[in-house]
Amino acid sequence: MTSHTPLDRSHRWRLVGALLGLSCALAACNQTGDLVTGGIPSNDYRQRHPIAVTEANRSIVVFVGHARGGLSAPQRADVMGLAQSWVREGTGAIVADVPADPTYGRAAASSYREIRSVLMAGGVPARAITERPAQAEYSGALPTIKLSYPKITAVAGPCGLWPEDLGPNLDNSGYNENRPYHNFGCATQRNLAAMVDNPADLEQPRPEGPAYAPRRNIAFDKYRKGVATTTTYPEAEKAKLSDTGK
Repeated sequence: MTSHTPLDRSHRWRLVGALLGLSCALAACNQTGDLVTGGIPSNDYRQRHPIAVTEANRSIVVFVGHARGGLSAPQRADVMGLAQSWVREGTGAIVADVPADPTYGRAAASSYREIRSVLMAGGVPARAITERPAQAEYSGALPTIKLSYPKITAVAGPCGLWPEDLGPNLDNSGYNENRPYHNFGCATQRNLAAMVDNPADLEQPRPEGPAYAPRRNIAFDKYRKGVATTTTYPEAEKAKLSDTGK
């Protein structure tokens, strides 16, 4: 009969612990897939109501009178504004839908000629202006020349969709799981898409512009002289409404 000393038993326990640690390490190295988090639904409103960058038309209308051809001063300002916007954001030609009507046709043709000259003066090349005859559709109202062009724009929605009830019921599983309702965040996304000036800003940052060299040189000169580089505003104290706390 073999007897074991306390030293032998301690050695065996250390050996068992080492084997257990090695097996845990090997099990951890055997993970080949991604971490599984279960069937947790996404509650991010930006995924339910994403902002898409697409092409859409921008248009204005110019009213045409039967006895006057050409444009009024406000109409010329509108057309010039359209030309400047096209230079900045247009992705296609400007299409002018000119009504072909026996009563207003001559005045519409005269207005279109002036529209074309104003557009060209605003930087739109002649090849980017297209005339398209349109059937006048009006009943007692003045016909219009419609000017439109495609541009890059951001859109989101549609909003106001309620596929599930807000309150508790047998079919509304989201209520029991405390998830936000489907329409939540849609108006915010739609407003952001409408307000953004350049839709490309939603995808990537703009390049950094050059530094303002005159102000930088003044700050460096003060720094070399050991003078404070902060700007003083003598009129700042005069704009305060109250002297409470002085």
